Amino acid sequence: MPKKIKRRTFIGHSVAASAAITILPRHVLGGKGFIAPSDKLSVAYIGCGSQGIREMAELLKNPKIQITSVCDPNKFSTDYRDWSPNGIKNLIREATGNPNWGAQMTGIPGGRDVGQEMVNQFYARNNASGVYKSCRSYEDFRELLEKEQDFDAVKIMTPDHLHATVSIAAMKKGKQVVIHKPIANRMHEARVTIDTAKQTGVSTHLLAYAKIQGNESLKKMLDQGVIGKLKEIHNWSNRPVWPQWTSNPTASVPIPAGMNWDLWLGPVPDRPYHPNYTHMTFRGWYDFGGGTIADMGHYSLWPLFMSLGIDTPPISAEACGTTNREIVNQVSRGIENDVAFPYSSMVRFKFGAQKSLPPFDLFWYDGGMRPPIPEELSGPDQDLPAEGMMFVGDQGKILAGFNCESPRLIPESKMNAYLQDRSMPSAQKPERSNDTWIDAFLDKRESPGSFLKARAVTETILLGGVALRVGKRIFYDSDAMKITNILEANKYFKREYRQGWEL
Repeated sequence: MPKKIKRRTFIGHSVAASAAITILPRHVLGGKGFIAPSDKLSVAYIGCGSQGIREMAELLKNPKIQITSVCDPNKFSTDYRDWSPNGIKNLIREATGNPNWGAQMTGIPGGRDVGQEMVNQFYARNNASGVYKSCRSYEDFRELLEKEQDFDAVKIMTPDHLHATVSIAAMKKGKQVVIHKPIANRMHEARVTIDTAKQTGVSTHLLAYAKIQGNESLKKMLDQGVIGKLKEIHNWSNRPVWPQWTSNPTASVPIPAGMNWDLWLGPVPDRPYHPNYTHMTFRGWYDFGGGTIADMGHYSLWPLFMSLGIDTPPISAEACGTTNREIVNQVSRGIENDVAFPYSSMVRFKFGAQKSLPPFDLFWYDGGMRPPIPEELSGPDQDLPAEGMMFVGDQGKILAGFNCESPRLIPESKMNAYLQDRSMPSAQKPERSNDTWIDAFLDKRESPGSFLKARAVTETILLGGVALRVGKRIFYDSDAMKITNILEANKYFKREYRQGWEL
């Protein structure tokens, strides 16, 4: 029996020394750009909210991909939140080829029915028969993993509290996993997820991965000693973009038709449904999200960690956040908030020495907070951007964009002197491409954005969330996954699981 031909490769077999076999390229048989179905990556798509639909619309255009099924505990509704009132509808119209899709619809649509319709209509447009109805729809991801056998990978677009649960279940089925940040919103779950990826050997990819030219330029500048010994890294974001609350909602709200609230909760202990928990706003809750640092910090910090060789988590963290008060019976009193991330926060992480870096501090700011304007920006019109990065050494400072775009010495005179006998690459946006993980998955190799490379940044970000809840400096032993000075704080590394959802 001949060996099985691998994807995107072929082996020519000579049948006789005097005979020659002509093998026609597939693009000759199927047209330019044709990719045989057997050479495509078949994907089950789990999570059809606004971000899920947005990325699905883009992914459908990739000829290397075939979306075979969709899943979401919500059947259909128009109560999603997004960046604009019609952005999602317009993406669906483009994908389906129907310029009037949702014309009579009020609100922002989402749910598995929308995902299934978009997939089927997109493939129907590109099918010779004009018909395609093969995309299956599921309410429960566990049913999908049991019933769907012939697919390669899952793309997970659920709220953060389900990331680990779905990823682990998929990997144990031998499926490759691509997921949005964070890997999990609990340290224990993140560890189990990363360990499962290592044990199963399946390809994984965290979508915050990017190639950023600025990181390489920064590393070169640090290696040249232009700011001396690195002492501090500052990174700030003006997010969140969702409302923040200080207590759980108490109003009784009926569960919308078509929403399986029990499945949406997943491992989180039961509580009454409320729309303040779902869709975009889940990110602000300790139970369901990871806050702004998880939402945005992965994009800026993970590529930086990889470029600078930061692969050991922090040894301590301390944090402070916005406080709130209320008037009760004409008396002001503080609000104790241990359910949601604050409106704004600052976190200081202390790192030990890395392979090529001395010990340093990392400062994270969000909600409009940022470091003081450095003395090097002394001009009347000089200021820090709304989002950015700054690197402080014992002999100078480097200022950059939020993702370390265009790093430059400050003041400007220092940068001009630095550039006298060298050049810097022009400003470039982070390079994020679906082809990065698609090609890795097709070849069954480790992606450059593998879970296995994300332990240090994952533990950093999750430790910051714990520090906010504790309100005191915490010392962290990564090897033992343990806070050593405030033992009761270790409870925040795990969650209380509903029966049947334990990891």
